[in-house]
Amino acid sequence: MAEGLVTDLIKQLLSTVARDAEQEVRLVVGVDKEAKKLEDNLRTVRAVLNDAEKRQVTEEAVKLWLEKLNNVCYEMEDVVDEWNTELIKSAIQKEEEEKNADNAPALKMKKQVCSFIPSPSCCFGQVDKLARRHDIAHKIKELNGILDEIVKEKDRYWFQSTNDPATIVVERPQTASLVDESDICGRDRVKDDLVGMLLGEGSEEERSPHLISLVGMGGIGKTTLAQLAYNDPKVQAHFKIKVWVCVSNPFDQCKVAKEILESINVQSSDLTALDGLLKRIQDNIKERKFFLVLDDVWTEDSTPWDPFRIALKCVAQGSRIIVTTRKRRVAEIMGSVSMIDLKKLSKEDCWLVFSKRAFFNRDPRQCEQLEGLGRQIVEKCRGLPLAAKTLGSLMQFKSSIEEWRRVLDSNLWELDIEEIKSNVYAPLLLSYYSLSSPLRRCFSFCAVFPKNYVFSSDALVYMWMAQGYIELENNMDIEITARDYFENLAIHSFFQDFERDENDGKIEKCKMHDIVHDFAQLMSKNVCFTINSNTRLETDYKTARHLELEIPKEAQYPEFIYSAKNLRTLIIVNRSDYMLSTLFQHFRCLRTLTLEDVEDSGILRNLPDAMENFIHLRYLNLVNYCGDALPETICNLCNLQILNIEIESDKFQKLPQGMSKLINLRHFGLGFKHDFLNIKFPRGFGRLTSLRTLKYFIVNGKDDSKRCKLGELINLNHLQGTLVISGLGSEVDECEAMNAQLKKKINLHTLALIFKEWDGEQIIREKDALVLNALEPPPNLEYLRIASYKAPIMFPNWMMSLTNLKNLVIGHSSLECLPPLGKLPFLKSLEMWDIKRFKKLGVEFMGIEESEKKEKGDIIIPLFPNLISLSFMSFCNWEEWNGIEEEEDCIRRFTIMPRLQHLHIWNCRKLKSMPNFLRTTPLQKLLIEFCPILKEHCKRGTGKEWPKISHIPNIEIDEIYVQRDGGECEFDPKVTSSATSSFIL
Repeated sequence: MAEGLVTDLIKQLLSTVARDAEQEVRLVVGVDKEAKKLEDNLRTVRAVLNDAEKRQVTEEAVKLWLEKLNNVCYEMEDVVDEWNTELIKSAIQKEEEEKNADNAPALKMKKQVCSFIPSPSCCFGQVDKLARRHDIAHKIKELNGILDEIVKEKDRYWFQSTNDPATIVVERPQTASLVDESDICGRDRVKDDLVGMLLGEGSEEERSPHLISLVGMGGIGKTTLAQLAYNDPKVQAHFKIKVWVCVSNPFDQCKVAKEILESINVQSSDLTALDGLLKRIQDNIKERKFFLVLDDVWTEDSTPWDPFRIALKCVAQGSRIIVTTRKRRVAEIMGSVSMIDLKKLSKEDCWLVFSKRAFFNRDPRQCEQLEGLGRQIVEKCRGLPLAAKTLGSLMQFKSSIEEWRRVLDSNLWELDIEEIKSNVYAPLLLSYYSLSSPLRRCFSFCAVFPKNYVFSSDALVYMWMAQGYIELENNMDIEITARDYFENLAIHSFFQDFERDENDGKIEKCKMHDIVHDFAQLMSKNVCFTINSNTRLETDYKTARHLELEIPKEAQYPEFIYSAKNLRTLIIVNRSDYMLSTLFQHFRCLRTLTLEDVEDSGILRNLPDAMENFIHLRYLNLVNYCGDALPETICNLCNLQILNIEIESDKFQKLPQGMSKLINLRHFGLGFKHDFLNIKFPRGFGRLTSLRTLKYFIVNGKDDSKRCKLGELINLNHLQGTLVISGLGSEVDECEAMNAQLKKKINLHTLALIFKEWDGEQIIREKDALVLNALEPPPNLEYLRIASYKAPIMFPNWMMSLTNLKNLVIGHSSLECLPPLGKLPFLKSLEMWDIKRFKKLGVEFMGIEESEKKEKGDIIIPLFPNLISLSFMSFCNWEEWNGIEEEEDCIRRFTIMPRLQHLHIWNCRKLKSMPNFLRTTPLQKLLIEFCPILKEHCKRGTGKEWPKISHIPNIEIDEIYVQRDGGECEFDPKVTSSATSSFIL
């Protein structure tokens, strides 16, 4: 990881010195000279880091040298950050002074007087600032001396120097097609599926050869599965030509072509050019049934593969190619038609793999004694066949219970056994060193979390950002690059068990395989630690940079952790009410701080003022915060980028007044466990122009001089994702709403507009229509929610311009008629609830104009063309739902809800009619609850509308009565409602 750290340091030094010069501010005379010397030293060691990182695995002395380099680099990074922080604070102070001077001319005069007549009150701040800068200068000089020694020491190791910081190349073992099938367990079903794919002839239209990819993490058994299929007798008899090539990395085109030729008994020694080799391959496979295995493919560049893809098109129909790879992207780039994502073995199959080796030629009585321990050891393998095989071979030569228990009680990465490193971790080392240096740092950071931890992808990339692991190019947003890092690690199979967003497929949560976690711990040894009640506590934590600490109930913090004074990450999962003040005095280098109260102990009721000492802090996450406010001292954390607060108490009232000083804040998250809170946002919030995430923005207070107005959003045009605006209504006027300029927030995809709650049910607030019209959303919006809207009509000028809108929710409204939504082209879901004044629903809801009803012609007008789900809930005065008139010409003019599948009507007690067009929809489920008039019609079979919808496969009415085959409804105890009413506020 040193290479990435050194690269970052060089960039920081260059940018800091440049910015310092540009602003014509010098911290201390001579500091820029020392910074230049630091830069030169860092460039010197950077040239040998590739060789050093590769050799540290086997050479302890090199590993120690790298640790010393890492330690001094961490300290340098802190000093550079202090330097930058001083510049940021100077800029904030200058801006505050100018703002105050503009607001109060007397302050401006006082400042001028102070400049001529120095006094203790005027100069104290300047003296203090100068002292801090001298301290920074002294640290830089001291670190330069230490780095000088490290640079001199490197010469004794005869490192190979390189000017190209390319990825370290690790030798990859060659594979062959031969396999001992008696050794393989648990792959029968997937092998049969794969053989079935190989033997299928396919259609005439199918691209030939048909390419099948086997994808999975290193050691999961991809090559073994390919070997099983390759050697299957039916497969051997089915194909005229069979070829096995171990591709590995890099993809050597000529080498692969020569191996293909030699496998089909064709001499290639006289050919050296790729073109000649491919033509000879074509001559020998043309119109023949061909089977090729390309094992261990790594390259994500399609260029080396393209000539082969073209050359192999000449084979006979039914030809097949199998590709094994750790990267899903490789499978996609190569044009896979079928993809098998290889899963881990079951516990029993893993046990069989282990026991075949561990109990080979062992006395049956001893096997019986050791089986219990053996099964627990197999748990460590977590379904990874290579790990089970390796541990089984290791235990074969250990006979005593003590030896077996020692292996059981140790983490795999703690076992300094060559067999484990060379077998279990070798495949992971290949994947690890195929990553860029920044990605290696991101992966190793994951070791700070406990095994089986559920990662939030967003939280993880924010932590990487906070640690400075993300290298930016071409002015791209750091979040986009960080997300690419995460996707890259996922593609390399370092993560598993993905939970994806149902709308865009983005990975939201995932886990890490236990063996991969062990490997991450190995690569971050002495840097990442997790301490809980099961942790041995005699470890030296002086080198610790990242620490996750789980405190049992009634326990105090162990004092030994105070030696970890250089921590960059501190995650406290607390079950104790022990105060944080003492703890915070020891950690001044933190970039990431998470405090989680898991048992309502009250530890997060009052944060200590010592928080302001965390000048390097970028990420602050407070989980189950139960205080009524945040301390003002948080506003001194001028480097803070991510602030997330999950609020446990309904007493939380306000945000700090000085939040406008957090000028680097990019993500501000508020989470509520109770009802939506009426939190006071401070004035000046709009100065946080770096914000990308602002889930909630609350407008409140009647005093214009104190409240945070909606217009504070005017310059927050980088906002993305979701924004919920609450408190619209009586205090917000049309002008203020227009000042928010929501239409310029083009990266928002979800918007909720919550108007102010009302005192009585029948209240009408005409002004809401003007405010809503002024709150024009960005045109690309996909989800819109409007609640507590109290005007009788909702038809803002912008409604029909939301051509990308997919989901619309309208709730708690005083509407007397619904807006004409039928012509929104991509609307998929429409949910409406608690609309009490509404009585009749007609063709105006579908957007049909009178002129369109009367027009003649063959043009068909689609209404709600993509609507799939429609819900009406708690329309307490709704009586009629009318369809289109029965005139033939009029019906033919419109196609209504051609994709509707789900219709839910809940608590509409006066509704007595249904529209005629429902019979033409592909409705799959109709759920009617607490609608007594409709229910009565159904029971008696008297409602004329019911025979027209008898084609619907699943009709549920009050969970009891169901219509079948157009006849009368009958009681069916098997039918129960699967839907529940859920209102989003």
